Amino acid sequence: MVKSSRVSGDEEVAKHNTRASCWVIIHNQVYDVTSFLDSHPGGANIILRYAGRDATAEYDPIHPPGTLEETLFASQILGPVDASTIPVSTPSTTTTSQQAAEQVPLPPLHTQLSLADFEKSAKSVLSPKAWAYYSSAADDEYTKAHNNRVFRSVLLRPRIFRDVLSVDLSTTLLGTPVRLPVFISPAALARLAHPSGEAGIAAAAGRAGVIQCVSNNASLRPEQISAAATAPLWFQLYVQTDRTISERLLARISAPTSGYTAIVLTLDAPTPGKREADERVANVAAATSAASGRGIAGPTPSQGEGLGRALFAGTEPSLTWTDLEWLRKHTHLPIILKGVQTHEDALLACAPAARALGVRGIILSNHGGRAADTAPPPLLTLLEIRRHAPQVLGLLEVYIDGGIRRGTDVVKALALGARAVGIGRPALFGLAGYGEQGVERVIKILEEEVTTALRLLGVNSVHEVGRRHVNAGLLVREMDVDEEGEGLWGLRAKL
Repeated sequence: MVKSSRVSGDEEVAKHNTRASCWVIIHNQVYDVTSFLDSHPGGANIILRYAGRDATAEYDPIHPPGTLEETLFASQILGPVDASTIPVSTPSTTTTSQQAAEQVPLPPLHTQLSLADFEKSAKSVLSPKAWAYYSSAADDEYTKAHNNRVFRSVLLRPRIFRDVLSVDLSTTLLGTPVRLPVFISPAALARLAHPSGEAGIAAAAGRAGVIQCVSNNASLRPEQISAAATAPLWFQLYVQTDRTISERLLARISAPTSGYTAIVLTLDAPTPGKREADERVANVAAATSAASGRGIAGPTPSQGEGLGRALFAGTEPSLTWTDLEWLRKHTHLPIILKGVQTHEDALLACAPAARALGVRGIILSNHGGRAADTAPPPLLTLLEIRRHAPQVLGLLEVYIDGGIRRGTDVVKALALGARAVGIGRPALFGLAGYGEQGVERVIKILEEEVTTALRLLGVNSVHEVGRRHVNAGLLVREMDVDEEGEGLWGLRAKL
């Protein structure tokens, strides 16, 4: 309940710009967030940077509507401020692409012919901070580049004299029918790209007949996203150190009418990677704030931190296999483990104990190259599983996430044993500037490219694609071997 009193104006709010008394303005509403500083998941510094000022542009794209109203006591919601007294602020580095899209002419949507085209157009309309957050990866970004580059080392083996008039791309993921073997990977803060955010992605995915996995750090509430969805959703979970937070969230997601049909437990980032491009933009923002003379209680430039690191605040870094028991107590939904990067962990995931606790699938992922740089690309992990632990492919549904930019990439993953592939950044890049129609176009491009690749291979269905349709000799050479040229699995067998 908002107080009926009106704060007199910006000058009164500006007096409360310290850690001892911190007020912010959001959508002309004044909030006393002093007691919330140390419990803010993203840390106190980002709030203090806007102490005594209008924080709407920074707050809006990365917080679901109503977050403060649910978090604060009624006495901390101080009421509206006269909008005419609020000075125009320096544009935030986290504003969405809405205004930029109006100023920067985008190519007509039908002329966007590849996922790479969408990446170029997104860079032209996203704010510096949004682009840095979406595009950055850990350290030297070797793994991010390798995720995509590795697909080029696998060659297709087309067959001739085959009737390919009819081609069927449909399959099922955990029993859910989908139109093609592609899903939307969890990607946080979609409202940095477009005001429709994750709801826009959900609407596009529904029309395209594919599943969206909603990020734990979405910029909309799970219920707001599911309201826009016409296809089932998965939900990505980061377990919090305060387990009650995760338990309350799981209760909402597991409700029969929630629209969510699986929990994707993310394990490939128990700690944030060092995303230097993201942190550099944060340092520029902190320096600008300090130089302005406003928000003097905020962080110094050396204390700036990127969105990626801020979002990890409160994430549990000590999960083990025994925590599956805790998860099963709080959801009846099937569980997918995201972040498997070795065949050893894939074997543990398909062990009877794990499957008894609800594990039905795994996503081979290195967090888009945003966690451990020089981690293996998912396609290499898939080949490793196929070589050293093929039983996994029969016991669990195996997906890969990372580096998919072409329909041929999808087909190569299927040929090596994947059930489907996930796309994360391409969906965000399609959303930027174009909204949900851009996401739909991204999926359509992949659908057309997969169809073409299947026809050229001489097959009529995604279920016909197999190892015989690719030459993975170059990729095999990247696998670990001992001195005698045998795989590590063979060496263990000898020992």
